[in-house]
Amino acid sequence: MKRIQYHQYGGPEAMKLEDFELRTPGKGEVAVKVHFAAINPIDWKVRNGYLKMVTGKRFPRALGSDFSGAVISVGLGVTRFKPGDAVFGSVQIKDGGALGEAVIAPETFLAKKPEIVSFEDAACLGTPGITAWNGLVDKANLQPGARVFINGCTGAVGESAVQIALMLGAEVSGSCSAQQKHRVEQMGVSRVYDYRTTDLSKIEERFDVVYDTAGTMTVATGLGLLRKGGVFLDDPTPGKFIRAIFNRRLKPIVCTARADILDGLAKAADERRLRLPIAEVVHLKEAIPLVTALEAGRRLGGKSLVSMS
Repeated sequence: MKRIQYHQYGGPEAMKLEDFELRTPGKGEVAVKVHFAAINPIDWKVRNGYLKMVTGKRFPRALGSDFSGAVISVGLGVTRFKPGDAVFGSVQIKDGGALGEAVIAPETFLAKKPEIVSFEDAACLGTPGITAWNGLVDKANLQPGARVFINGCTGAVGESAVQIALMLGAEVSGSCSAQQKHRVEQMGVSRVYDYRTTDLSKIEERFDVVYDTAGTMTVATGLGLLRKGGVFLDDPTPGKFIRAIFNRRLKPIVCTARADILDGLAKAADERRLRLPIAEVVHLKEAIPLVTALEAGRRLGGKSLVSMS
């Protein structure tokens, strides 16, 4: 089998499409034949070594986090899946490997793919949907009628957050480019602000939840937009974790998968409440140039997928 690997932390030049042998799934693990994998910024951040305290020094390391496919085999104790099941989900960050023809993932990082959801659409749901869920459900305990502001509501996490917030009965406002305003309004966002021309700190409305999915909002601005008792969901950095100890309204969000989250995303997709746009699909042999271009700042207006067939 083939997958994209790297033998040391570094830039795009470290990536290579190489042969590998899929190991046998261990206790609680599932082996999956990958149909499609989605490209995420976390993929090159891990490869660049930003998370080496978590990912360690064992090489070669495999690239990729989100995928869809069919179960090949299951390890000891796995009860939720059997060979042949259509699934989607993510890998553990310390393992990687979604950008390959087969992958090993924990049972709790997978969900069964709904019949009406394509393998392409299912591959997009993992990291963006989990991250949005971690913020809105786990940290903010979002309730019907709450007012939510999502900064960057046309990014993958932002668009997932918009759809999940609306599904939970919230009223959603957000920021995006002027070119995307009409599409965002069609999604159900009540008030849309052009981030290029609006000083977000000057917005008069106050919110129960502010989610900076774009990573461009200052903590002062995010906290300033909150109503009493509100929470600001933000990118995780060491400084913000320390600050959050002293200010419980600030909640850094770390993407943390669980079975109930993946099942919730599957249900939302099955009910046509959650779907991310797909901008481009390439074959595995063409994936390295695409990852390189995205890392360099190429914008496509949707998810980028890699096909294994």
